[in-house]
Amino acid sequence: MTETTSLPAETHNPASGTIALVTGANSGIGLETARQLLDRGVTVWMGARDAEKGRLAADALGAGARFVRIDVADPASIDAAAEQVGDLGILVNNAGVNPGGEDIAATSLEQLRLAYETNVFGLIGVTQAFLPSLQRSAHPRIVNVSSGTGSLAWNSGPNPQFDWDRVKGGGLAYRTSKTAVNAVTLLTAQALGERFKVNALAPGLRATNLIPGMAVGGDPAEAAAGAVRLALLPDDGPTGALWSWDGTRAPW
Repeated sequence: MTETTSLPAETHNPASGTIALVTGANSGIGLETARQLLDRGVTVWMGARDAEKGRLAADALGAGARFVRIDVADPASIDAAAEQVGDLGILVNNAGVNPGGEDIAATSLEQLRLAYETNVFGLIGVTQAFLPSLQRSAHPRIVNVSSGTGSLAWNSGPNPQFDWDRVKGGGLAYRTSKTAVNAVTLLTAQALGERFKVNALAPGLRATNLIPGMAVGGDPAEAAAGAVRLALLPDDGPTGALWSWDGTRAPW
């Protein structure tokens, strides 16, 4: 796919009536992505598993924000959401879980199944359900929120980027699920061709609810800006790559 090393400075100016779906949009990166897309004039369906939290988040963002209940681990919920949303031009697969577990000796199969059910199978199920609608769009965009900790290149070699005791060999369930997300992104981009722009985002460590008790991390809005940049790529923009939040290409 694309060989460019950085994203274009200019984004696509969304046409009037452009509609986006952001999963996991009631907090963190998803909420900030919805906010920034709304600021660009995009109508945003804010997907959330918890109806009360999702409605409150959509109400707080105001005009242009709509709520749709979607549990990405439940195929019936995905189908119902696709029927409710209808037309779509932008899909941001942001919903994700970190079920815990550490290295191969301290991670249960149940934790692995939980991670893959949401982060991989859920992402695929949502993409498949909304693909017919996206194919009708003039500027279809898919953004898969991944993780730099899932990059095999960044985790290997003589100087791995994540080479510290707490992370080295740990996070098996979450991190391998994001490696799978990277592979799904690449193969989806290859299957859909250059008209679609299908990319993955490495958002960096952010202060979100993904890691229980995690009080450190950067502003989720900074990562969301990277997601919005990918969601509004121009028609000659890149596809089939993993991008860091700052717009530079990251290795698979």
